[in-house]
Amino acid sequence: MKNRKKTLIIVAAAVAAAALCGVIATAVINAVMVSRGGELIDIQTDGEKYDCILILGAGVRDDGTPSAMLADRLDRGIELYFSGASERILVSGDHGRADYDEVNVMKEYCVKAGVPSEAVFMDHAGFSTYDSVMRAKNVFCCESVLVVSQRYHLYRALYIADGTGLRCAGASADPRRYAGQIKRDVREYLARVKDACFVLFGVDSKYGGATVPISGNGDITNDRADNTAKNRQYDAYF
Repeated sequence: MKNRKKTLIIVAAAVAAAALCGVIATAVINAVMVSRGGELIDIQTDGEKYDCILILGAGVRDDGTPSAMLADRLDRGIELYFSGASERILVSGDHGRADYDEVNVMKEYCVKAGVPSEAVFMDHAGFSTYDSVMRAKNVFCCESVLVVSQRYHLYRALYIADGTGLRCAGASADPRRYAGQIKRDVREYLARVKDACFVLFGVDSKYGGATVPISGNGDITNDRADNTAKNRQYDAYF
């Protein structure tokens, strides 16, 4: 009985020690990511140009309009486009189902704001922040990106971009407070650990495929019914 009790105490102590190590490791990873990513947010670039302005996706409403968070990202990205930061916009988000489509909403928003359609590329397989950044590099052949999102999200996106060899900077889009931010902050805290491991081990994006150079015509990524020929070409990598 004594030996059994001793064994249980040892196992409990080991579990507690492992949990403590996990908590410490998570805190350290978050601190490093915020520190490194923070150095690249809203920096003065003195007219420096990027291969693309990468606008990361967020929720869209049932009526096909962008959520407040997404609209703010789009407005910031459009502002940067007209300021000359890049000649291309890459909108990357979730279009994994026929009834949910972030990227067409994003592109239409940009075009309505005056950005030429051919200057806006859509990444229909940007299912995560990690996927969006990796596909910008590997599918759209970007060597430099100006990433647009809210500040809390940019730390991770820029850590990924920098860790995978992209020349990068971030532009924050935080003109207001957003409902549910505490929940997003908690999720982000854990997601940073996952993506730090992905960067460390060189994990690829969930989907790859043929390259679509960002220097070309963004309409090749259109998937509407009036773009059947281009859609077939796009299907090669989606």
